[in-house]
Amino acid sequence: QVQLVESGGGLVQPGGSLKLSCAASGFTFINYDMAWYRQGPGKERELVARITGLAGRTNYADSVKGRFTMSRDNGKKTIYLQMNSLNPEDTAVYYCNAYNGWFNRNYWGQGTQVTVSS
Repeated sequence: QVQLVESGGGLVQPGGSLKLSCAASGFTFINYDMAWYRQGPGKERELVARITGLAGRTNYADSVKGRFTMSRDNGKKTIYLQMNSLNPEDTAVYYCNAYNGWFNRNYWGQGTQVTVSS
């Protein structure tokens, strides 16, 4: 059974930091590209950051470059999103995603709420 379980969301003041985690199980983690998406109030879901399986190459949305850092620990089957200099526009539900194009597999977590407000 595939599971992606996010944690680490919460309420933070503008300029603050949060670190999200996503623990994966039920599939061969290293064979999957992993990503963080977010969906803000009244907005469509958007890609925040992605990291490849073996090489661990990352890419980021322009809106978070220089502020967010994504990483993965293949031994722990976990990905992380370190978010710094948060602003109210970062308020959203953040979703963990696992994707394997060879087998056309695409999995989602349940999401974790991040609210940036004073």
